[in-house]
This record gives sequence, structure tokens and C-alpha cells, in this order.
Amino acid sequence: MRTIAVTGGSGQTGRHVVEHCRDHGYEVVNVDRTPPESFRPTDYVRADLTDLGQTFEALDGVDAVVHLTTVSTPIVRADSAAFRANLDATYNVFAAATQLNLDRVVWASSETVFGVPFVEARLAYAPVDDEHPLYPESGYALAKVLSEELARQFSRRCAVPFVGLRLSNVISPDDYGTFATFQDDPHARKWNLWGYVDARDVAQACRLGLETDDVDEVELCLIAAADTVMDRPSAELMAEIFPSTTLQRDLKGVETLLDISKAQRVLGYAPQHSWREVA
Repeated sequence: MRTIAVTGGSGQTGRHVVEHCRDHGYEVVNVDRTPPESFRPTDYVRADLTDLGQTFEALDGVDAVVHLTTVSTPIVRADSAAFRANLDATYNVFAAATQLNLDRVVWASSETVFGVPFVEARLAYAPVDDEHPLYPESGYALAKVLSEELARQFSRRCAVPFVGLRLSNVISPDDYGTFATFQDDPHARKWNLWGYVDARDVAQACRLGLETDDVDEVELCLIAAADTVMDRPSAELMAEIFPSTTLQRDLKGVETLLDISKAQRVLGYAPQHSWREVA
């Protein structure tokens, strides 16, 4: 049985990742500044990942790491502070993982690397795929872009594979009740092409990132739900809100405008959850 560390395991997404991986036979150590609601001493390590020594101590003895710790918005901290905190923590996790020779690093990158929040001048085409140009518009997004470059440089010097998950807007199942409020105004959620991903599907993607054999030195994959947050067809939304944007293919129904085909092909990712289940 493999032992993994999940950084940020006490957070909204991390809780689902911890539970999912344990359900699939992993011993999981939650590495976080904040303890979960209940835990055994062996299940939790308190650590500040912006401190390299604490990061090494937290990851020593595990086989792999899922790095989710993040400061997500300038509302939480000033943008420059969020940039520094995210980049410092990611650098330290990557440095510790490679020097400790872990089997795999899976980490949370973000859809924001592509230019979220989108404006028409920055949206090169749709659906957005993993080859879309990068347009980081915030310190948070820039830190995610640099995390991907960090992975390339660390992997160049070691044999540890890296899997970066470019997560869409992560939604807890408890929040699906808010989706009804989006339907009357398509502009309200145009900022990421009406995308989202269920936290439980993020957990699935993290586990697949740990288990997939056919991984290059660094793999980067968009992770989103199979549908949008809207009832209106995706082609209709694009025609109204982004009329000059080139469509890469014909769109079917309410399919996602964040192309997850690489994650499906490389990781075997198959989103299982949709807000429509409880609508």
C-alpha cells in the first residue's frame, strides 16, 4: 500500500481528495496549516510549506505527493503576496519531492493560465484546450504558469514524473443550488466559458495522476466537468457572448468549452458528476 501526502488536505477540495484516495487503498497524510475536523496523529502533519525545512520533514517517508495548497485570490491576500506564497510553497514541494526521490508529483495548476477571466481579445479559440496560448492575468495565474515551468526544470534533472492538473472552478456538491441563479444572465459566468468541475472529479483526477503509467516527464491536463453551468447550448452561448471567437469544431448540446480530451486520453479521466444531478 502506497503512502501519499496531500497538501492542503483540510481545504474544500483537499478533503475530497483525501477521502477518495483512502477509499482506493492509499495511506494518506494530510499536510496543512489547519488540522481537519478529526484525525489520528499519523493522518495529519502541520506544516507551513513556504518553509523549506518544514516541507522536507512533511514529505519525508511518503511515496508520492498531491500538492493542492494554494492561496486562490487577491481577496485573501494582496496579489503580490498570493504570488509569493503560491510560488514559494510549490518550489519547496517540488524541491523536496525530487531530492527525496518520490515516485510522483501531482499538483494543482489552473485554468487561469489561459487568461481567465476571459475577455474576447485574449480568447484565441474555443473550446480551450491544453495548447491554448497562456495569458496569466493575475499574480495567482502567473504563479501557476511558473509552477509548470518549475516542473519542467525539476523533471529535467531527475526521474520524478510530474502531472499538472489545470483545474477549472472547483465546486462542492453543496453549492449546486446556486447554479439556478446563472441561467438568466450568460454574462455572469462568461469569465471562464461557463466552466466548473466537481470536487469529487478533482479527487478522481488526482488519483489517476498518481496511477497513470504512460506519463512523460511533465504532463499538463485541463480538468473540468463534461458540461457547462448553463442550460443553454454551448454553441448558442458562444454565438451571443464571443461571436468573433473561432470554434475549433461543432459543439454539441451543453458540452464543456474547456477541452478535457487530453486528460481523458492520458489519464483516463472521465467526469462522473454534474450539477444537473440535483437541479
